[in-house]
Amino acid sequence: MSFQPNPGDELLINGTAYVVGRHPAAPGLAYAQAGRQGIVYQLIAKNGAPHEAKALKVFFPKFRIPAMVYQSEHMETYGNIPGLQVCKRDVLTPERNGSLIAEQPDLLYAVLMPWVHGMTWFDCLTDQRQLEASDSLALARALAGIGSAMEQKGLAHCDLSAPNVMLPFFSEVELPEGTSAVELVDVEQMYSTKMDRPDALLAGSPGYAAHRTVHSGLWSAYADRFAGAIIIGEMLGWSDRVVVDKAWGESYFDQHEMQTPCERYFILRKSLEARWGSKVVELFSRAWDSQDLSSCPTFGEWLVVLNAVTEQEILVEDTETEPAGTDTGDLAAMSGTSSEAVPSLATPAPLKAEQAEMLNQAALEQGERGVTDKLFRQARELEQQNKPAAALEVYRSLYHFVEDGSPLHVEVSAAITGLEEQLNPKMPEQPEKSKAWYRSKMFIVTASAAVVLLAAGIPTVSILADQSNQRQIEAAKQEEVLKAAKAAEEKLAAEQEAAQKSLTEKQRQEAEQQAKQQALAAQKQQEEQKKQQALIAQQVKYEAYLAQKEQNKQAAAKLAKQKAYDQQEKYEKYLALKKEQEARAAKEEAARKAAAESEQKRKDAVQARNKENVLQLISLYNKAYASQEGGSTAKAKSFAKRFRALYDSNPSYYRSVGEVGYRASSIYNFLGDTNFRLPKI
Repeated sequence: MSFQPNPGDELLINGTAYVVGRHPAAPGLAYAQAGRQGIVYQLIAKNGAPHEAKALKVFFPKFRIPAMVYQSEHMETYGNIPGLQVCKRDVLTPERNGSLIAEQPDLLYAVLMPWVHGMTWFDCLTDQRQLEASDSLALARALAGIGSAMEQKGLAHCDLSAPNVMLPFFSEVELPEGTSAVELVDVEQMYSTKMDRPDALLAGSPGYAAHRTVHSGLWSAYADRFAGAIIIGEMLGWSDRVVVDKAWGESYFDQHEMQTPCERYFILRKSLEARWGSKVVELFSRAWDSQDLSSCPTFGEWLVVLNAVTEQEILVEDTETEPAGTDTGDLAAMSGTSSEAVPSLATPAPLKAEQAEMLNQAALEQGERGVTDKLFRQARELEQQNKPAAALEVYRSLYHFVEDGSPLHVEVSAAITGLEEQLNPKMPEQPEKSKAWYRSKMFIVTASAAVVLLAAGIPTVSILADQSNQRQIEAAKQEEVLKAAKAAEEKLAAEQEAAQKSLTEKQRQEAEQQAKQQALAAQKQQEEQKKQQALIAQQVKYEAYLAQKEQNKQAAAKLAKQKAYDQQEKYEKYLALKKEQEARAAKEEAARKAAAESEQKRKDAVQARNKENVLQLISLYNKAYASQEGGSTAKAKSFAKRFRALYDSNPSYYRSVGEVGYRASSIYNFLGDTNFRLPKI
C-alpha cells in the first residue's frame, strides 16, 4: 500500500483540512491501527476539539468495493444507535474527491468516520487487566444494550470479536456526556435486509466463533448471538483474578475449546455463578451448548438479566483468592454440580492427569454426535480396559451433561452405581458360618459350662477353707457369663438383621436396575419400530414419487410436442410477417430517398440564393459607404436599411461568410448613430 502518511501531514477532504495524528506511544509514527480489511488512520481537524477526531479507513485492494457508497448511505441511518457512531461515514469517490484520489490512489473508496477514543477489549484481554465488578457490569450492560437495539432493527455486526469492540469507557480524552461505554467498529460486514450480501464473507474470529459455523461465512440476523455471549461472559468474568490468569491469550478461550467441556469453561462458569447468579450462568450455558446461532439467547434476554443486578448485589472482591493449585479442582466444583443436585452420587475426587487428558481428548475429538457420546464411549473403553476408577470419573463428569430422565441418564446412573459397588464392595456377614469362632453361641455356652466345671474341680481343702467366699465368686462369675452370653445373642441377632436388610436392599437395587434395563430395552425396541415404520413410509413416498415422476415425464413429452407445433405455427407467421415488413420497408426506403432528393434540391436552391444574397449584401454595403463618403446620409441610410432587412432574413448563415458579419455590425452602428463612419471593407 503506497499511502503511508507521516504525522502532521495535511489532507483536504470534502472542504475540511485534517492533520494526521501522532501515535501516543511513538510520536514519530502516524496514529494507525491495522485490521483484517485495511488500516485506520487518525485525522484531527485543524479547528476541531480532540473528541471530534476522524478515522480514515484505507482498505486493502481486495476490499475496495464501489458498492461501499450504497452501503454507507444505508448505514447513515444507524449512526444514531448508541455504540454505532462509526456508521456516520463518508466514502471518498472519484466524483467528489477526484484530485485527492489522483494524488493518493489508495484512497479510492476509503471511508471517513468518527474516531472512537479508548482501548479495545482485545487490549484489555492481552494486558490481563483485572476490572472492578462495577466496571465489568457496566461494560456487559452496554454491549447487551447495543446488541438489543441492533436486533430490534434487524441488524447484526457479523464479525463481533475483541478487536472490534472499543471501550470509550476507559478513554483518557474527555468525551461528551451521553457517550456510549462501548462502541463497535469494522462494520463493513454488517447484516441488514436493506443491504446486499458482501462478496467476501468472514467466518468469525478465533475464540469467538462457534465451531459449528467457523468454516462457513457469517451473514444473518443471528450472527452476533454466540460471539456476543462469549464477550459478555469475558467482561463479567474479568473482575475475577482466577479467570484473568487462566485466559488463553488474545481471547479467553482457544478456538479448539469452543463448545467443549474444557477446563476454562468450567472455571468461567463457576465464577459467573458465584458473582452474578444462576440466571447469567443459564444464558451463558445456553449459548455454549447451542446447536445453531438461532438457539443462543438474544441480547434482549442478556439486557433484562443484567439490568436486574443491583449495585448491592455486585460482589466486592475478597482479598482472599483461591490457591493456584486449586484451579483444576474437582469436576463437580468446576461444573457447578453440588451434592444436592445429584444426591445419589458422591462428590467426584480430583481427576488424575491420565483421566483429565482422556476427558480433554474426548472433547477435542467430538464429532456430530456431540460431547456426551464421546464421553460415554470413553468410559466404556476404560471399563473394557479394566480401569474402573478412571471409568467412574468419566461417568461422573458425563452425568452433568445428560438430561434428567433420558435413557442415557438412566444408563449412566446405573453404571456409576455398579462401579461404586465394584470399587467399594459391601461384604454382608453370613449368619452362623461367617461369624468368628469366639463370637458363636456354641462357644459361649461351652465356655460357661467349662467355667462351672472348673469351679467344681477346685481342691476340697480350698473349698473348706473359704467355702462362703468361693460360692459368692462362682455365683458372680456365672452371672457375668450369662450376661455376656445374652449380650452376644442380642448382638448376633442385630448383625443378622442388618445383613438381611443389606441383602434385601441389594436385591431391590438389582430389581430396579433390571427394571430400568428392561424399560431401556423396551424404549429401544419402540425406537426401532418407529425407524421401521419411517422406512416403510419413506418407501411408500418414494414409490409415489416415481409414479408422479413418470406421469410428469409423459406430461412433459406431450407438452414438448404441443410446444413444437406452436413454434412451427409461430415460425410460419413470422415468415409471412417478415415478408410483409420487407415490402413495407422497401416502400418506405423509396419514399425516404425521394424525400431526401427533394430536400437536397431545396437545400441547393437555398444555398444558391444565399450566395446571391451575399453578393447583394456586399453591394448594398459598398453603396451605403459610397453614399456616406459622397455626403448623402439619407441615401446611405436607405442602403443600410435594405442591407439590414436582407441580413436579418438569415443572420446565422451570413455571419459565417467572410467579412459579412463585420459589415453587418458596422451597418447596425450606423443606423443607431448616423455620425458613425462606415469603414472601408
